[in-house]
Amino acid sequence: MSQTNTSLLDEVVQWSQETCRQKLKSVLPKLTSLHNNSENWDDHTRILKVITDMFLPHMGLSELEDECFSKILPKAVTMFESMIKELVDQVGGLSSQNTELCALLRNILQAMVQIIDALSTCVRHIGTFEEVPDLDAIRSLLTCILKVLKETFQHCKESEVVYCGRLSLVADLLQGLFKEAYSLQKGLLDLLDRISLDSSAAEEEVSDIVTVIHNMLDICSIISNLDIALHANAWKFLIKSSLKYQSLVEEHLRHGDISNSLCDNLLVSFNNCVELAEQIKHAGLQEATQSPEYKLFQKTAKMCRFFANTLVHYIKEFKFFLTKYCSCYHQLYLQIISKFPPSLCAPTLPSALSEELKAAALVPMDALLLQLLPLRPFVEFVLQNDLRLPPDHELPQCLMLVSVLGQLSYLSSQPEEVLQLWHSGSQFSEETLRLPLYQALFTSFRRCCTERRVPVLLPGVMMKGQAQDLVTLHNHVCVHICASVAALPPVYFPVLERCLVSTVLQTDTQTALLATDVWCFTARYGTAELCLHHVVLVAQLVKSCTTECYQSAHLGLLLKRMVFLMTPDHQMELVTRFPPSEVENLPVWRRVLLRALSQDARHSVEADVVGLTQKALTDWQNGGYKLGQVDKVNVALLSLLEVVRVQSSPEEQCVLSAMRIITQLWLRMSPDQVQTHPVLQWTLQLLLSISAILVKNIEPQVICRALLCVGNVVSQKCADQLLLAALEFLSSLGKIFVPLDSQNQILPRLSSLFGVLLADGAWLLQQHALEAFSQFAEITNHEEVISQSLSVEDTKTKVVNYLSKTVNGQEDGESRLQRLKLETAVIEQHNERLEMNNKNASNKLSAEAVADSEPCPKRARQETSAEEEYSRYVQTAESALKALQALAEGKANITAPPPPWLEPKLQELQTLITHIGTARHAP
Repeated sequence: MSQTNTSLLDEVVQWSQETCRQKLKSVLPKLTSLHNNSENWDDHTRILKVITDMFLPHMGLSELEDECFSKILPKAVTMFESMIKELVDQVGGLSSQNTELCALLRNILQAMVQIIDALSTCVRHIGTFEEVPDLDAIRSLLTCILKVLKETFQHCKESEVVYCGRLSLVADLLQGLFKEAYSLQKGLLDLLDRISLDSSAAEEEVSDIVTVIHNMLDICSIISNLDIALHANAWKFLIKSSLKYQSLVEEHLRHGDISNSLCDNLLVSFNNCVELAEQIKHAGLQEATQSPEYKLFQKTAKMCRFFANTLVHYIKEFKFFLTKYCSCYHQLYLQIISKFPPSLCAPTLPSALSEELKAAALVPMDALLLQLLPLRPFVEFVLQNDLRLPPDHELPQCLMLVSVLGQLSYLSSQPEEVLQLWHSGSQFSEETLRLPLYQALFTSFRRCCTERRVPVLLPGVMMKGQAQDLVTLHNHVCVHICASVAALPPVYFPVLERCLVSTVLQTDTQTALLATDVWCFTARYGTAELCLHHVVLVAQLVKSCTTECYQSAHLGLLLKRMVFLMTPDHQMELVTRFPPSEVENLPVWRRVLLRALSQDARHSVEADVVGLTQKALTDWQNGGYKLGQVDKVNVALLSLLEVVRVQSSPEEQCVLSAMRIITQLWLRMSPDQVQTHPVLQWTLQLLLSISAILVKNIEPQVICRALLCVGNVVSQKCADQLLLAALEFLSSLGKIFVPLDSQNQILPRLSSLFGVLLADGAWLLQQHALEAFSQFAEITNHEEVISQSLSVEDTKTKVVNYLSKTVNGQEDGESRLQRLKLETAVIEQHNERLEMNNKNASNKLSAEAVADSEPCPKRARQETSAEEEYSRYVQTAESALKALQALAEGKANITAPPPPWLEPKLQELQTLITHIGTARHAP
């Protein structure tokens, strides 16, 4: 700096405030010129301080921008940035021995502090005016401060890396620098809070506000790990300003960056909370509420709650600008839910900390979900058919869908379009494919195979006067689906029925059981006619299953339960619609538990089944006992088995008839033929099951023939079902006393068969064999059979361990969980193979179900009137046209122009609407 300029500065610093005021107009231009021409940091800082401390207080609000800020602040930013660059370039040589460099760097940091202090002086001066400043009056100041804050906070954030092991040499000045920047930001935000723009604001002013918001977003990303209070205040200002000027800035904001940053901050603070809670648990400090760790946990949880609530509020206000980020919100929801029980990957935390964490993160997730419900992109993403998630997110996905179901059911404020969006699935080929909500929930439940097998437990429904119990995932989902069905508008019942049919027909048995529970509730909740409708539908599906498969098993279980819900008159109607006297209807009646029927219906079914079985046997006899006729006998025996299961007295006519039938069959059974013909093995299996029930009425020679047949098939590889039936029969022999003249023929064979089956290597058969043998031993009078069956020491040890309930190996929780996960993969592969093999059959059954008659109405609901029908279709058309309008006007985040075929297609629709209007008045 020249001698003249130095003399001017030396003179000015001696002036009084009054002298500065009087000479402001003449001296300030000289000082600003000196400032802009100075290349020395010390001179620059000195001039800046003189201007802000001595001349700025005498300037009016309208003069600040043009006379001062616009002339000195751009150079101040340039100098500040060069100082930081110099620090980074020179810090490599910093050491306690290099005193000269240490002094240089400390001087630079002190100069930076002085620049920030000068900016704070500017902010404080503007705050002294009662008049609220326009953005035009502080534009340069805003730009300068935001750049300086970003540079300062970034340098402080990187200080440990930049200064490495030499941080202690400048730590005091870095701390002072941060405090000054902290104070400057606070002052700036207070100043901006005073400013207000109305709807007539100029584009430049709107641009300034948008720039401030975006710069604060950048600052928030920098200071996230520096100071909790600073970070929170910055975010509060950012969101407050976005909402304050919503109508002006909503089309200019970087909504994706803002919401993604909120999501990231929420996840970071949430994960920090979880880690702190685990540290507190391991250190045993959960009771020490005044410990530093506990207080830090509470502060972090508070930030977690702040970010969660802020995100919900932001989405609520700007949801239509955020539709493209729905997948991020879905991912966020699953990540948070997965860290809480009953998720298998959730950490075990002290209850008090867990409750605080739930209040901070879990509770706001319900509010988040409520805001996302009406958004079509969110619905389409969540309900997509091929949505694949990490294993740890399958349960959270299931629980999220349950929550959606609850919010749709219990919140009457949801418009019809939202219900249709969730419940109906995709309606047109042009739409993004999405499943109905019920189908998505059943699919998600199926994928939670490991969680169901553990099993995970959830809080049950609160019952008046009872403590809240923990229930399985099956119970939890079932209760919520049934509650939803109770509130479901009738128009969605066909969709529900299709979902139930397809779920019952898929391979996973427990998922089919869930659909069965829901279906039974639906039938019971509606009218008796609705129940009859469902039973007839299921009976037709059972009848359509021509082979034994998982579909027939699932449908049979459903039919068995539904018959209990029917009125006696409707049961008789079922008998009339599916006469048991006709062979093609036997698959239906062997799936029905006859004790569920009224007395008249039951007697009718029993008489018809026994008569048909006798006819099948007679036809077989008259045909010369040909093997080709045995299948018809077996079909009849399957239904006869269900008849004898429910008989209470051996003197009943059907029991006596059944005895005659099976005695004739046993005497025709050839052990050698059974060994070589699979169809006769099926006959043997059925005869064994029936004989186990009627064992007290069977003659010794028949028992002897049965044991011979069993012995022949056991000696070779045969179906597991046949061996299980054999075990059932052997166990039942404990109920009888074998006559002395038959003991030599029966008892040795019996003990031999038990010995062979107890030694079987398959664990499932071995378990059933142990159970059957223990039941036999408990009630038999022939104790010699017990000792003879246990002649092999290894077999004897197995039986003793089983009876004493000895556990060979204890599996720890983690090992069991890993085993279940491996088994789950095997089960899923098996189910996929089954579904591929039965895909055509399933499609046929589903089509038959859909083509069936329309369902009856639910109880307390009336058939949809003509007016309601008109209303429903008009609402659907209106919703589709509004969506089309949003596309055409560019409000749906699609920038491509409308296709050329759109206009002629719209003209066709206009013609169709005209025809509809005129058709109403046509004669």
